[in-house]
Amino acid sequence: MAAKAIGNKYLFFIFRILRDVLKPIKWKISKDLHSQKLGEYYFLFTEEAVRNQKGGQKSITFDEDGIPMNLTYIDVKDKDKVYFPITIGQVGLAVFHTYLKTKSEVDKNRFMRFVNWFDDNKLYDNKLGLRWLTDVALPQYKNPGPWQSGFAQGRAISILLRGYQLTNEKKYLELAEQALISFSIPVNEGGVTSFTEWGPFYEEYTSSIPTLVLNGMIFAICGVYDFVRVFPDNKLARKIFDDGINTLEKILPQYDLGYWSSYNLCKAEWYPSVDPATIAYQKLHIIQLNLMFALTQEKIFKECADKFKKQIKIKNIIKMYKKKYSALKKMGRL
Repeated sequence: MAAKAIGNKYLFFIFRILRDVLKPIKWKISKDLHSQKLGEYYFLFTEEAVRNQKGGQKSITFDEDGIPMNLTYIDVKDKDKVYFPITIGQVGLAVFHTYLKTKSEVDKNRFMRFVNWFDDNKLYDNKLGLRWLTDVALPQYKNPGPWQSGFAQGRAISILLRGYQLTNEKKYLELAEQALISFSIPVNEGGVTSFTEWGPFYEEYTSSIPTLVLNGMIFAICGVYDFVRVFPDNKLARKIFDDGINTLEKILPQYDLGYWSSYNLCKAEWYPSVDPATIAYQKLHIIQLNLMFALTQEKIFKECADKFKKQIKIKNIIKMYKKKYSALKKMGRL
């Protein structure tokens, strides 16, 4: 979600370009990727960096409990800020990284506020298990909200399992296990998965048609893998993870535009035929694919990461932003 701090859409677009070029965020990958005890998350989020991601400005604010709220994108008219489970999970993981360094009770308690936010704001359904919905419209995907998200489910699992290991409170484990259920259910039935020709795809943004956002799929898999690490004998978590990796292997070539990577593969008639990633997302794709290679040793992830890295050239960046401008115009975001 981008912020309303910059009121003019075109000015915001320019600030996004400048931030991508001049102040890129480069998340480092943790060296501990497989241990049963969850420490650092796969990407080493820091509290300072997660506060300033959109257009070089502050993209979040905090409530009285220290829980972040996203400032909504400029084309969302009905509200200015919203609790966004994806961001809450990311900031929570950054706070957890702070706690790992300080080992202070203050930082432990700050992290537990995030764990308890996911406990307090869960939505239970007999069929769907537990979900965390985002109560804001997605105009670009014609979803009026609230909407469920595989990315949000993954974030919740990562936070809750760390809370479980930190406190030995079994309820947090039970919440994380219930969060797995929606990965087996299609979007049109309230789940978070689009069952595609390439296999099950865990959606960041759910809609009436598959949106297939690459970075969101990978982040969702990361949350599921946290569960696999802690409970390697859990058959559902292992199946969700293995199916997700298989889908990624098959679908990855579809994201290669020849000169750049695509942000998603949304084929709705109202959506742009091509929506390239920004520089920030191109670099994120590279980092994520290198992580997938480190986790699985599947060569396609390394090969694709290397290809996307080689695409970062001035002529390709110019071509990408021309395409991105056209895409944003069609979506009504410019």
